[in-house]
Amino acid sequence: MYNRIWNEHYFPASWQRALIIPILKPDKDPSNPSNYRPIALTSCLCKLLEKMINHRLLYFLEVNNLLHSSQSGFRKGRSTLDNLLALEIDIRLSFLQRKHLVAIFFDIEKAYDHTWRYGILKDLFDFNMRGNLPIFIQNFLQLRKFQVRVGAELSDFYVQDEGVTQGSVLSVTLFNIKINNILHQLPSSVRGHLYVDDLYISCTGSHMNFIERQLQTAVNNIQKWSLTNGFTFSVTKTAGVHFCRKRGLHLDPEIKLNDHVIPFESEIRFLGITFDKKLTFLPHVLNLRKRCERALNILRVLSTTSWGADRSSMLRIYRAVILPKIDYGCMIYGSARKSVLQKLDPVHHAALRICSGAFRTSPVKSLYVDCCEPDLNLRRQMLSLHYYFKIASLTHHPYHTFQLRPFLLRL
Repeated sequence: MYNRIWNEHYFPASWQRALIIPILKPDKDPSNPSNYRPIALTSCLCKLLEKMINHRLLYFLEVNNLLHSSQSGFRKGRSTLDNLLALEIDIRLSFLQRKHLVAIFFDIEKAYDHTWRYGILKDLFDFNMRGNLPIFIQNFLQLRKFQVRVGAELSDFYVQDEGVTQGSVLSVTLFNIKINNILHQLPSSVRGHLYVDDLYISCTGSHMNFIERQLQTAVNNIQKWSLTNGFTFSVTKTAGVHFCRKRGLHLDPEIKLNDHVIPFESEIRFLGITFDKKLTFLPHVLNLRKRCERALNILRVLSTTSWGADRSSMLRIYRAVILPKIDYGCMIYGSARKSVLQKLDPVHHAALRICSGAFRTSPVKSLYVDCCEPDLNLRRQMLSLHYYFKIASLTHHPYHTFQLRPFLLRL
C-alpha cells in the first residue's frame, strides 16, 4: 500500500484530516480560546509512512549540508543544549575580553500555522530535489482539514489553507527547511542560532555604536526576509539583553523592529534556562528551586507509613519527576558560583530523606550511600562529561573542533 501511494502519487483523503483536542495552558483563563494548546491527532498509518519519508529527507539534507550548522532543532545528535552552550560561550568570551555582548531573542507569531507551503516546495526544488519525494510532500500539504473535539462534542470540518500540520512527524523537518535561510541574512559580525522557531542573534564589541549598527542591519535583513516568506515577528514578545560586567554606566542600544523599539531586560528565559545580564544564573537557580519544592509535595503525600509507597517506588518517582528538572541544562548553569549552586542541595537532601524515611539529623553522606545517589555537584560533573564526549564523537557538530578554553575546563 505504501509503495503504491509513493509510486502512483496518491494520498488518502482520510489521512488529510486531523482531530484537535484543546488543552488549557497552566495558570491561564479558560474562557479565552487563545489560552489553549491544540493537540492534533492524525492517522497512525500516515505517521508511519511520514517517519520513513522523514528519514530519507533528513539523510539527503545532512549528507549535502543543506541545513545551517547553527540550526539544532530535531536533528540527529543535536539538542537545545547546543544553542544554550553557544550563547554561554559567547558571553563568557566577551567577559574575558572586557567587551559588551548584546543578544536579541525573537518570537515568531504562530510559526507553524503561517508557514508558506509553496515556499517549502520552492526550497525543495532549489535543493535540486526531484522525483516522488517532493510530489508526496505536495500531496501531503494540500487539502488539510481539521475538526475540534471538546468533551463528546465535535465541530464541523475546517480547511487549513496555510501552514504545516500540527502533530505530524514530517512537519518539523519541513518547517526547518523553510526557516533555514533566515540565518543566511545575518552580517558576518552577527552570530545567530536557531532551534526550530526559537531564534536569537548576538553581537560582541567594545563600542556600543558598532553593536547597535550591526544588530540593526541584521534585524532589518531578518524583517525583510520574513515579509517575503510569510513569517511575522511578535513585537511585544521579542526582547534583548545587554550582557556586560564592565563598571560604570553603559546605555542599552536602541534597535527597532517594525518601527517599535525592542525592550531590553535584565534577564530572559531562553529554551528553559534563565540568563541574567551578569550571567550569575541566580534567577534560574531560585526559580528552579521553587519548582522542585512544589514537586516535592508529591513525595510527601506518598510517604505515609500506613499506606504509602515503598522506598524503591519513591526513589523512582524522585528520579522521574524532580531530578530531570535539576539535570536539564546543568552543564550550562553549572558554571555559576558555588554559593549559588548550593541553593539546590536542600531540595536534593529533603527528597532523599523523604524517600528513605531518614531522620532530619541523619548525616548527608549517609543519605547518599543509603539511596545510591551522588551529590548534585558530582552529578553535574558526570552529565557535563557525557555531553562533552557526545560532542567529541559527532564530527558534524559545530563544536567538535572547538579547542577547550580555560573557562571551559569544567566540560
